Amino acid sequence: MTVTIDSFPWLKFYPPGMAYEVIPEVYPSLLEMMEEGFTKYASKPAYACMGKQISYAQLDKMSNDFAAYLQEVGLKKGDRIAIQMPNVLQYPVAMFGALRAGLTIVNTNPLYTPREMEHQFKDSGAKAIVILANFADKLETVLPTTQIQHVFVTQIGDMLGFPKKQIVNFVVKNVKKMVPAYHLPKAVSFMDAVEQGASMSYTKPAVNQLDLAFIQYTGGTTGVSKGAMLTHRNIISNVEANCIYLGPLLDTIPEGQPNVLVAALPLYHVYALTCNALSALKNGGMNLLITNPRDMEAFIKELKKYQVTVFTGLNTLYNGLMNHPKFGEIDFSQLKVTSAGGMALQKVVAERWYKLTGNLPTEGYGLSETSPVLSANPLDPKLNRIGTIGIPFPSTEMRILREDDTWADVGESGEICAFGPQVMPGYYNRPDETAKVMFTDPIDGRQWFKTGDVGIMDSDGYFKIVDRKKDMVLVSGFNVYPNEIEDVVAQCPGVLEVACVGVPDEKTSEAVKIFVVKKDESLTKEQIMAFCRQNLTAYKCPKHIEFRQELPKTNVGKILRRALRDESVK
Repeated sequence: MTVTIDSFPWLKFYPPGMAYEVIPEVYPSLLEMMEEGFTKYASKPAYACMGKQISYAQLDKMSNDFAAYLQEVGLKKGDRIAIQMPNVLQYPVAMFGALRAGLTIVNTNPLYTPREMEHQFKDSGAKAIVILANFADKLETVLPTTQIQHVFVTQIGDMLGFPKKQIVNFVVKNVKKMVPAYHLPKAVSFMDAVEQGASMSYTKPAVNQLDLAFIQYTGGTTGVSKGAMLTHRNIISNVEANCIYLGPLLDTIPEGQPNVLVAALPLYHVYALTCNALSALKNGGMNLLITNPRDMEAFIKELKKYQVTVFTGLNTLYNGLMNHPKFGEIDFSQLKVTSAGGMALQKVVAERWYKLTGNLPTEGYGLSETSPVLSANPLDPKLNRIGTIGIPFPSTEMRILREDDTWADVGESGEICAFGPQVMPGYYNRPDETAKVMFTDPIDGRQWFKTGDVGIMDSDGYFKIVDRKKDMVLVSGFNVYPNEIEDVVAQCPGVLEVACVGVPDEKTSEAVKIFVVKKDESLTKEQIMAFCRQNLTAYKCPKHIEFRQELPKTNVGKILRRALRDESVK
């Protein structure tokens, strides 16, 4: 399709000289992109965690050694390997090593229950796993039912050097009691495998762009968790697009000043995987790994050690940081980009972050199925429209689909659909589920991915999410979108966090219920209701208000509306 501003109105907001198309074929596979980064930035720091840094040269050697070991024990190109760790230095070594061996990585949430682990391992057919000792007891219970033949266990402090390694591992296991007893007699120490791999021969596999790099499981909020198949081409495309997007601002970093990316979101999450780990490899940045971002005291202590340039996070993360009394002690003078994704960025949070840091957050949008980024707001504050998800990324097209499978007009709501090189080929071993999310354009025959999100596009080409289809509340025939309610209530004085769900109601089919965490203990339900009546039409106002000490969240900090909704209907 010919790319013109008439067809794609958002192109006029691309900075002069910025490419609007990527060339996925620039690398035959991720292996070549990795080799380039390791060589080009060999002397630069690649990762920092708990006071320890490793360079790109060290990451190159250790990942190569681990790849050699994986090949030596019989793992072959295309075999699946699960990685189940939080953000520790071992993660990039395991990830890049597995890719170099030609394996497909199955990123696994460390907080999964045994049931969830078993489903993911069996569904993917994983033959190996690298796991943190803290979760090995859960693996022990499900291992016999899986195809996993090789288990590599590591402890949090294993790459922190002497004596910190010994101290951290002792405290985690014996003082904090965070490592339940487990029995995995055939398990191998991850660090031993890396060490032994140094004396083994590594053979670069013949990997091409259409080979699977990752099987990235969705959250399972709409049923059984499904594995999005992400090819080398998918990932390369999104990394290239992200680096085009960041390029103009990263070019302003002073000579000699390191490009420090805050990796508070876990690397097993597709957002951090692409926008932190792989994008830094492309531009020579250093990822500051935050192992436990919920420990705000320790998080801020780490942030104070560096002048960060890129910060990726979620609305709840930014809100939590700003409400910590020591937030003002962080030096944000070199902050170039604050990227917000994963959930809606609330206007009150964005404006406060801008006031406190001098950097206006740019909200973006994506999914596991799209590697993940589809769109983002321009980095120019004058073009950054808070409340929207911005304009499509390079080589990405987005359109709105009506219920009758026809394309919507400007300003008309419908399902957001996407077309681009970062869109997955489908779900692993689930052609039935793949068919549900693909739409074939009857005019040109192209296959579009249906995101499941309701949105609109304005006349300038900016997109806005109205809400997830499944989260929409139907009140007396009127659509109520939780994002809107949450955004309004968050502006009410005394509110720290808020979540909105729909609950059954005899008169109106459904009613709006909100869960509120107080910032001011004197806040009352009556004050919230009065604020809502001033800012929302009657049918949108909450019928039920419940105060909570905290809201349930995923490991990356995304509020679990489904959990609250399930509680409310019991």
